[in-house]
Amino acid sequence: MILNKKKVVFLTGTRADFGKIKSLIQILEDDPGFSPFVFVTGMHLMQKYGLTLIEIERCKFSNVQTFSNHTSETTMDLTLAKTIEGFSQYIKKVKPDLIVVHGDRVEALAGAITGSLNNILVAHIEGGEISGTIDELIRHSVSKMSHIHYVANKDAKRRLMPLGEVEKSIQIIGSPDVDIMIANKLTSI
Repeated sequence: MILNKKKVVFLTGTRADFGKIKSLIQILEDDPGFSPFVFVTGMHLMQKYGLTLIEIERCKFSNVQTFSNHTSETTMDLTLAKTIEGFSQYIKKVKPDLIVVHGDRVEALAGAITGSLNNILVAHIEGGEISGTIDELIRHSVSKMSHIHYVANKDAKRRLMPLGEVEKSIQIIGSPDVDIMIANKLTSI
């Protein structure tokens, strides 16, 4: 038995980002050196988006925490504020070594802000992408508050460099979508 397991918290707010981190969570779940935790929020908990929490529950991960971050007046700023508050309380209990966020949604931004302000390493998957929408501003903000960057390609890496990110902290891993496409069992919609 490994006494000092590394605690890794994955934050997920949508079916799309969960699909891209699911295989990594499973790898850590099966590795005796790690203790993965999954903080589930956002659209996962909303009936109108299919209550995709069910998909996460089917994976039977050991440590899953849900948190409803939507308010009656659901605007991005209020959702961000509520997510930061809930996630901050959660990480103070778990005391993770690393927080993993994906993409360009307010949940990822909340994870990066909370991790950075609590001196916890933050890894960002798929930073450096461009969209021309508000999502791009969020994605670049997440990257600035992250310490480790897993990007899809050389162009994404090149975009992070002018933001001041250290080159050795940026790893090109390809698109996590490939894991989904080659999976033995795809989740039905």
